[in-house]
Amino acid sequence: MNKKQKKMLIRILAAAALLVLLNFVPVHGLGRFVLYMIPYLIIGYDILIKAGKGIKNRQVFDENFLMAVATVGAIVLGVTGDGDYTEAIAVMLFYQVGEWFQSYAVGKSRRNISELMDIRPDYANVERDGKLEKVDPDEVEIGSIIIVQPGEKVPIDGIIVEGVSSLNTSALTGESIPRDAKAGDEIISGCINMTGVLKIRTSKEFGESTVSKILDLVENASSRKSRSEAFISKFARIYTPAVCYSALALAVLPPLVQMVFLGLPADWGMWIYRALTFLVISCPCALVISIPLSFFAGIGGASKEGILVKGSNYLETLSQTKYVVFDKTGTLTRGVFEVSGIHHSKLENEQLLEYAALAESASSHPISKSLQRAYGKELDRSRVSDIQEISGNGVMARVDGREVAVGNARLMERLHISAIPCHQVGTIIHVAIDGAYAGHIVISDLMKPNAKEAVSALRSAGVEKIIMLTGDIESVANQVAKELGIDEVYSDLLPGDKVEKVDKILASKKEKAKLAFVGDGINDAPVLSRADIGIAMGAMGSDAAIEAADVVLMDDDPMKIAKGIKISRKCLRIVYQNIIFAIGIKLICLVLGAVGIANMWLAIFADVGVMIIAVLNAIRALFVKNL
Repeated sequence: MNKKQKKMLIRILAAAALLVLLNFVPVHGLGRFVLYMIPYLIIGYDILIKAGKGIKNRQVFDENFLMAVATVGAIVLGVTGDGDYTEAIAVMLFYQVGEWFQSYAVGKSRRNISELMDIRPDYANVERDGKLEKVDPDEVEIGSIIIVQPGEKVPIDGIIVEGVSSLNTSALTGESIPRDAKAGDEIISGCINMTGVLKIRTSKEFGESTVSKILDLVENASSRKSRSEAFISKFARIYTPAVCYSALALAVLPPLVQMVFLGLPADWGMWIYRALTFLVISCPCALVISIPLSFFAGIGGASKEGILVKGSNYLETLSQTKYVVFDKTGTLTRGVFEVSGIHHSKLENEQLLEYAALAESASSHPISKSLQRAYGKELDRSRVSDIQEISGNGVMARVDGREVAVGNARLMERLHISAIPCHQVGTIIHVAIDGAYAGHIVISDLMKPNAKEAVSALRSAGVEKIIMLTGDIESVANQVAKELGIDEVYSDLLPGDKVEKVDKILASKKEKAKLAFVGDGINDAPVLSRADIGIAMGAMGSDAAIEAADVVLMDDDPMKIAKGIKISRKCLRIVYQNIIFAIGIKLICLVLGAVGIANMWLAIFADVGVMIIAVLNAIRALFVKNL
């Protein structure tokens, strides 16, 4: 509990104790009124102040106004009637109990998420004059060497230049199994170094590092409201004034009708009491509090599993996903390419590989990296000039003064060079030197170990159609699709073609069914933005893809997509349960209050009881482990 919650708990206990004691004090008249006002003001002074400020600021119709009018009205009835002030104090007391419980529940869920996302580094170790100096991570420049000791958080993204260790990535990915790290490996901020000392060369500024982006996503998630939350906000703005005017009508019209038209006693006290009861029942706390809390808990539960959802609106859209479109490389496959063959080479195989690796030396594409790894020697970049990257085709460069073209069949067609087709399944990299065909290199991508299970899990989660888009050749794409059980596959696509395909699928799908696109590369960013819901691979994905996506998978595990859909659906079920339960109970009790069957005690249950039940139900969205 925080200080504010402790203070409120003391007020609740003090007011409750005084209320019980006063029932045994035989005092009447003005003395009784003064004594009973002590517990009333102890428990309700802040509500009265908030109601006064609302009236002053012309924002009258809120729950503070409703509680103030209802309890002050009950006190007036006590003064003019039998001197019973118990109901007025009890209404305010139980309302504050509900508010305290709600504050505690929200605080607990926030603490759970804060603990889960406790990845913000406090400092970075920089070696100066042979000593370690702790500096603010914001002050560390790109290319600096930082040292992370066992037990410390990695403050900034970078590449390990020295050391071997195990990393705890559970706060980022939800996975409890440590990951091994060694010199040459990329390392992302937010994970915890467990064993050895690591020297890391930073590759990003702190503000652009993984940890900063994650914290920004989580902190800003609540600003993107879902349709359900927007509905509740609009509902409360219309509902609250409506019930206030209805209560006023209930207090005034029936007595007037009885007195003027029926010739009966007006019985003002009874009708005012019913109107006050009506006001207490009508308070929309359960809806206003529990719906945002449900989404907040759902986002927190997803974060705990390594699924970052950027807002409750995306969580709601994810729950309606019926079509999932995958980019192949880096999503269903590891994006780890290996040279598996060199065919029709006009040179020595090693020399052909050398020309291809040098031409691709400036590229960060996984295929380029695989060529460089297969070559296995240090590349002399001074031998390369005039590098020209042609999107979706390949690279052209001058190597040792010779014109070298490295790319797919489209690049050969573009250069009017006759390429020899390859019957081996894989990505075929054609090489041309000085305008003549020099041979091709076969590169194979490794399938993610649980890709097939991920596709099956999506079907179990109710996804109707699974589609794969890839820039790979048809034979490779068809083999992967067949192995994984994918419904449709489109191959040989340029980045612009992917957007066009997604547009066509969006146009042909059912109106209410939502389409999710899963990608990881910078060329996937336009498609991620175009889809109803964009899902990016966070560990290996490009910054552009993560920025464009609505959901980020922190460990690149495609199994998490089905889990995210299940989490979102559980969250939405809870939201609808709370909406139906709260509105249903309110309407029943409002009718009972209007006809005189419900008294203030039932009004207290209708307000505080419903709110507590709805908040308890909302907290269930945090628990997602076994989905």
